Amino acid sequence: MNIVGITACTVGIAHTYMAREKLMEAGKRLGIEVQLEAQGSAGIEFPLTEEEIKAADLVLFCVDIGVTGKERFKGKPIVEVPTKLGIKSPENLLTKIREKWEAH
Repeated sequence: MNIVGITACTVGIAHTYMAREKLMEAGKRLGIEVQLEAQGSAGIEFPLTEEEIKAADLVLFCVDIGVTGKERFKGKPIVEVPTKLGIKSPENLLTKIREKWEAH
């Protein structure tokens, strides 16, 4: 499974990057490819490429605020959750996403 997405929190500092890091680490442990763009106080970091988006099975918005560039993901299945889920239980979140994806 290949997931791309965006992390963003209200302040744009800690939770944005913590969620990104924890989800990408959990993806590695679970054998799920996870590429996440951070939209924080410094702007957009680790921007997703058109190729990464095209290759993705699903888009994950782990956000607490509105984000820019959502139109890039048109036509892709989208899951949106708060950053605290990505921080506190990233493996559980990714496992549930994979189970629903495989059942579909």
